[in-house]
Amino acid sequence: MEILEAKNLVIEAGKKLVKTGLIARTWGNVSCRVSPTQFVITPSGRAYETLTPDEIVLVNIADCSYEGNIKPSSEKGIHASVYEMRPEMDFVIHTHQPYASAAAALGYDINSLSQDAADLIGPGVTVAAYGLPGTSKLKNGVRAAMKRSPSKAILMAHHGALCMGEDMEEAFAVANELEKVCENFIKDRFYTVTGNLAENYSELTAYFAELKKGKKNQTMPAFDYYDSSREGETAVLISKKDGSIIRVNLDCPVETTKDSADYTPAVDLHKAVYNNRGDVNYIHHSDTPNIKAFSAQPKALKPFLDDFAQLVGLTCRNAAFNPADTLKTSQKVVKKLKGRNAVMLKDNGALCVAGDQYDAQAIEMVLDKNINVAAATSVFSGTKVINCVESALMRFVYKTKYSKQKNK
Repeated sequence: MEILEAKNLVIEAGKKLVKTGLIARTWGNVSCRVSPTQFVITPSGRAYETLTPDEIVLVNIADCSYEGNIKPSSEKGIHASVYEMRPEMDFVIHTHQPYASAAAALGYDINSLSQDAADLIGPGVTVAAYGLPGTSKLKNGVRAAMKRSPSKAILMAHHGALCMGEDMEEAFAVANELEKVCENFIKDRFYTVTGNLAENYSELTAYFAELKKGKKNQTMPAFDYYDSSREGETAVLISKKDGSIIRVNLDCPVETTKDSADYTPAVDLHKAVYNNRGDVNYIHHSDTPNIKAFSAQPKALKPFLDDFAQLVGLTCRNAAFNPADTLKTSQKVVKKLKGRNAVMLKDNGALCVAGDQYDAQAIEMVLDKNINVAAATSVFSGTKVINCVESALMRFVYKTKYSKQKNK
């Protein structure tokens, strides 16, 4: 294949990954073989929506060497391994799709596929051993998984999925079929354990939350949800119910704010976050059914997925915000949010905080995915979280290096 043609196919595939929700932000990567010795791949840490052919990197299969100042994806070694070990495969996509990511973190091979799925993917789906992103340990785990199975889909523990095909269309077909396989795998296990059918993940999450509630579980009253942005010394809150706008001076005392006609308890909550976190310019109050269901239980959420450790932090704690006592409980929320980019609000979803709206929404996506895994542990035994040392390392690298690349 001509190099320019392959680069344009990679750009097309990257945009399709974002559009279909198979990845968040700049996560995942795409490559295309151009010859028996070379392939082209997406660059490291650049948005798919604005990629140009000049940014797609030509890489040698044998040693992953490349020319130029643009770095290829840190997972280039995995793609090179596919092209080396599977000469019939010419297109590879690495996704962070929801159900496949959850199944990958559970650690179970999927050996029972429908005939249609088996015809496309292969006889089963193997889980590759965990390794930190971009490391030889991760690459070697994928190579070992490919030796064990001829499948066109590999699950990477705590990370995501690797899907391959003879062309772009087949690679995407594999990714879409894999998502169905993983969804059915988790739902079938839920039915086996509980005798109940789960139409969606929020039902599985509600089951998990009920198991974890505890005897002294206190339900927090509901209040109106708002997203907000910082504009200088002002916070602009937008109601998620009717789109109405509240503008609040961040220097204004709470007592004065409460005298205004459009006051809502969310004002004190958002002000407390902005006044204690100079790095936060956007707050997204997530109200997805899955996140709301999980917020009913009081325990902290730990990292089952490495992008959760990177974007959210070592844990996502649960704080009880009470709209009848906003001053005291807002400070509790701020305390639980320290060093993190998300906090659960007991019975009221979660706050996802970041430097801009784009990052806040990506945080919601990985938070939701990590909840999927946590909920699935209620019917799957033996699932482990990523250890705290590796989680801290990924968080550090993300905050000091990777996150800065998106604006380049």
